[in-house]
Amino acid sequence: MSASEDDARFMQEAIRLGLLHLGQTFTNPSVGCAIVLDGQIVGRGVTAVGGRPHAEPQALAEAGKLARGATAYVTLEPCSHYGKTPPCAEALIAYGVGRVVISVTDPDPRVSGRGIARLRDAGIEVESGILEVEGKRSLAAYLTRQTKNRPYVTLKLAVSADGMIGKKGEGQIAITGPAARAEVQKLRAETDAILVGIGTAIADDPLLTVRTPGLETRSPIRVVLDENLSLPLDSRLVTTAREVPVIVVATEPPRFDNSEDEAFLARRAALDRAGVEIVQCNPNRPDELLPALASRGISSLVVEGGARTAKLFLDAGYVDRILFYQGPVVIGQDGIESPVTTTDMPSGFLHKGTFMFGDDRLDEYEREL
Repeated sequence: MSASEDDARFMQEAIRLGLLHLGQTFTNPSVGCAIVLDGQIVGRGVTAVGGRPHAEPQALAEAGKLARGATAYVTLEPCSHYGKTPPCAEALIAYGVGRVVISVTDPDPRVSGRGIARLRDAGIEVESGILEVEGKRSLAAYLTRQTKNRPYVTLKLAVSADGMIGKKGEGQIAITGPAARAEVQKLRAETDAILVGIGTAIADDPLLTVRTPGLETRSPIRVVLDENLSLPLDSRLVTTAREVPVIVVATEPPRFDNSEDEAFLARRAALDRAGVEIVQCNPNRPDELLPALASRGISSLVVEGGARTAKLFLDAGYVDRILFYQGPVVIGQDGIESPVTTTDMPSGFLHKGTFMFGDDRLDEYEREL
């Protein structure tokens, strides 16, 4: 097996490790690291839950003395600046690693190129760009927040056989089966935040949490677009806001000159007492909303409903990935039409694959980063 094939194989393992903690490392990316000596992995690491410690020092600690002269495979360029922890580049140098193979260069201006330069200055051989496409996909949320000042946005749609995502006046309708719904729970567990419009929040009264046994603590922040603060105080979102955070996006502050303004302020005060965070910006302007979420450390966002909210993000050009689930259910009269179909995807989206979950089909589409 050639060296390039070895590099691809071990970088694939580092990428696999990095995927383990998606959605759990807060503002830090979930990075994977594998230490390899004589063709054997002697140390593995992934950014810890909460963001620290980083992947490299954990993998090095596991490798111990075997790290000397070994090759470190890292999905993201090792950091070179002092923050709450020492730089990972310095740890690699201290352990005597002989070679570092990197998938993606870090766009963070505190790191970009500096980590590589520091390693090379210490006499360590460095190669970058190994499995770069795969590495970027695994780090898509972090890279989007760093380069575009917004979260990476995934639009999730469950569409009936006749092209509907719901039925007027019916509330939530089960379109897909248990296997597909379990996959959606996994998606939530890997995501920083999940977003719905106020229409969906009122009609369905959803929890938007992770209900898979063992993953309940990985529920994302719940976000509701609610221009007039109409979210009922007895809704499941509000009554669980102190357990799993809820952000309501409302209009700018009112003028304080009439009874409507007073009612708005009273609703805001009640939501605040319930533990709901109010973000004041135009909920119909994703270009304002998404940077506000990014400033709170949110790197990945799933948009789940409804049709108007999905169209809002699609029309504004802020959807990076579409997960299009289709079930055999037929909704018929009074159905709510899906904003997109598999035969009419917006320009710029590439079909990444088709997956079956029982009778349900998932088609994944993605823009290039």
